[in-house]
Amino acid sequence: QVQLVESGGGLVQAGGSLRLSCATSRRTFNTNGMGWFRQAPGKERSFVAAINWSGGNTYYADSVKGRFTISRDNAKNTVYLQMNSLKPEDTAVYYCAAGPRAGSLVEYNYWGQGTQVTVSS
Repeated sequence: QVQLVESGGGLVQAGGSLRLSCATSRRTFNTNGMGWFRQAPGKERSFVAAINWSGGNTYYADSVKGRFTISRDNAKNTVYLQMNSLKPEDTAVYYCAAGPRAGSLVEYNYWGQGTQVTVSS
């Protein structure tokens, strides 16, 4: 089985930055695609960003494009989400996900437990 553990969340002021990390147990077919999702209180979980195995294909929600950057270090089995110019509306629990494909609407088979990101105004 694939295990994913997120870290790096916290409380920051608007305009600040955070880098989230997602450590995976190992590479499998189901970690070819890695994604980040978020869920704010009272809202549905939404797509944030995704990346394929090589890192050559990345995907971003319009709301974060230009501010967030997804990357991965396969030697460390780790995926990152660099978040800059944070806004209060970015406040949410951020989840790491893994699956056979990378994209915004593809199936992700494994999920982490989430890390809280709070952006104050």
